[in-house]
Amino acid sequence: MADEDLRRTHADFGSGDGDNKAIGHTASEDGHADQSHLFDQKKRDEYAQMEGVNQDAFRRTGDNPNGSQVIGNPKATAAQISARFQQSETDTTISEQAAKRYGHHDFAAKNSEYRGPSIPYMLSNNPKAGQWDGRKLTRNMIAAYKRFVVTDGEGIRNSIYVSGCMFRCKECWNASIWDFGTGHPYTQAFEDAVIKDLEPDYVEGLTFLGGEPFLNTPALLKIAHRARAKFGDTRNIWSWTGYTWEELMRPGTTPDKLELLGLIDILVDGRFIASQKSNLLQFRGSKNQRVIDVPASIAARKKALADGLVRPGDAFCGIAAEDSAKVKPVIWSGLHDQTLFIPEQNLKDRAAGEGTY
Repeated sequence: MADEDLRRTHADFGSGDGDNKAIGHTASEDGHADQSHLFDQKKRDEYAQMEGVNQDAFRRTGDNPNGSQVIGNPKATAAQISARFQQSETDTTISEQAAKRYGHHDFAAKNSEYRGPSIPYMLSNNPKAGQWDGRKLTRNMIAAYKRFVVTDGEGIRNSIYVSGCMFRCKECWNASIWDFGTGHPYTQAFEDAVIKDLEPDYVEGLTFLGGEPFLNTPALLKIAHRARAKFGDTRNIWSWTGYTWEELMRPGTTPDKLELLGLIDILVDGRFIASQKSNLLQFRGSKNQRVIDVPASIAARKKALADGLVRPGDAFCGIAAEDSAKVKPVIWSGLHDQTLFIPEQNLKDRAAGEGTY
């Protein structure tokens, strides 16, 4: 069956009117979300009012002459972007340039805790614990829905791409859906269709991508709870996130994030770091990212606390913040990265199928 035959457009799931009214969002007369607000000053001002958010981080993404997306100045060429970052990424000057030109900031710079591999990353935003609250940021918009795909986790899966991301990593695959207002409203009809698509025995489960799933918790919690209630553990849930495991474990993490984490089986964590990009990685774009077994990782934290290996405190699972990073996340046992050379044409075919929606 052709790939296009396996996909549904969001128009198939209702317009957002009447019984299928989107959560906290209105739709235009043609059934699609009114996107007239995108990138306007009023919306930027709303984001800027949130603590620690730099308004420059919400500049529109443009396209350069060779087709790749450029953060910040839409007229900048790839050569100009590259020239600005010739120095090492650990150089303070680069950090200052990133903040000035692209709105990237390390909002937790005054904190000394370990925040995971390669964090802080100066070509993305780096939040404090609890700084970004998905319950406030989300507009419950779906950028895309893919049925019966095999690229977004193990087995045949159904994938939901949510809209909106605050990390804004340089050279992000999906920069076009950073804005929280992009896409189509999450409706009851959409939710019903996703649950229906999980019924076939050959479907392994559900995958959350984006955008940033952990900043779109109201909609994803609803559908994750419903999937668990109907299918139990017979369908698994995967999620990608720009957060590292260690960042989610910090005291002050908003409860909605931890609730969503508790419903997930496999978490692919961490920012996309262009300098660590590798086409040999399974389910990841850069070497800093990890494929984490969430239930096993939570069990490991509880056991470490019960065995007295860490002190009690207010980090996740009741561990002291100072000891939180001592309990490492458990890497998914099914992980198998490529070690052999992959022909250039195969890489192009793979790239064409990833990072799209």
